[in-house]
Amino acid sequence: MSTRDLYTSAPSAPTWQVPATGAARFSWDYDDGRERLLALYQKGKDKQWDGATRIDWDIEVDPYDPLGTPDEVLTLHGTRHWAKMTEKDKGDLRRHYSSWQFSQFLHGEQGAMICAARIVESVPDLDAKFYSATQTMDEARHAEIYGRFLQDKIGMLYPINDNLQGLLGDTLRDSRWDMPYLGMQVLIEGLALAAFGMIRDTTDKPLPKQILAYVMQDEARHVAFGRMALRDYYKQLSDAELREREEFVIEGCYLMRDRLRGVEVLENFGIPRKEAEELSEQSEFLQLFRKLLFSRIVPCVKDIGLWGERLQKAYLDMGVFDLGDSNLDLLMTQDEEIAEALDAERFAREESARVTEVADAIEAGAAEA
Repeated sequence: MSTRDLYTSAPSAPTWQVPATGAARFSWDYDDGRERLLALYQKGKDKQWDGATRIDWDIEVDPYDPLGTPDEVLTLHGTRHWAKMTEKDKGDLRRHYSSWQFSQFLHGEQGAMICAARIVESVPDLDAKFYSATQTMDEARHAEIYGRFLQDKIGMLYPINDNLQGLLGDTLRDSRWDMPYLGMQVLIEGLALAAFGMIRDTTDKPLPKQILAYVMQDEARHVAFGRMALRDYYKQLSDAELREREEFVIEGCYLMRDRLRGVEVLENFGIPRKEAEELSEQSEFLQLFRKLLFSRIVPCVKDIGLWGERLQKAYLDMGVFDLGDSNLDLLMTQDEEIAEALDAERFAREESARVTEVADAIEAGAAEA
């Protein structure tokens, strides 16, 4: 079945064309480059993996409860609409919300792949080009995995959210080479990482947990790359240039906070948009989720040197200023460790099953003899 047949509503066009701007930059300096970035490049090569084999795609998924979502976190819970819903309706709602979330992850990963390719093209330093090439492959793998999960396990996709598309477009249209880093790796991927982590740490379903843990292991390297490259570059910029980038961050953060709410899901259940927006704003879970979404962005923005007075005021207004003191390195280390622990647990289980199978075969052979 074609992916187009699985969309809840058809995308506005089969292909979204964003006019490319800026220069492709070649570097003739083939020396060793920055040791930190080359070490990250080596790690990027060493950590490549195949989503078709590392993930256990044989695990069954209930499309009407793919994440084990409790009633209480659904926006309609406790409203007059919830009281009228049958168990089937509630299952449909869970399916739609999971489809909406993972569809935005999928579209964001394609955007990340294109931004990483743009960085290879436009960044002036060869060591950064090398690393970005490995990231382009990572993002392609992530898009492949999310697409497979949506098509094979949930059987439904949502078009890209208008505001996510707008932020992606702004990022790609900007001719300055550092903007794909800032828009994609700091803002969009920072937000996605927080959302991935929240689901990874709360779901009791093994397949989405595997997918999210392994994707987050890659993303820990990507964020480290963005921090290194931008921190070095932003030390050289004037106050006016830094203010321009802070304005971009402020606008992007407000956009993501206020617009990524899954209102499209409620509209598909016959709820008018204005009421859907009001119900979303009243959701206690959404308020908590919004704050957690910035747990990766705020400390990263502070770390790379964008911490002017207006940006700090915006974060105070959003109620996320205190997240600037979060230990980003610790969070990334934990992402790596969770994925490795999941691998160790899975492979130990499989080895135990193989040992049991061999022992049973030996015992059966002895009995026949």
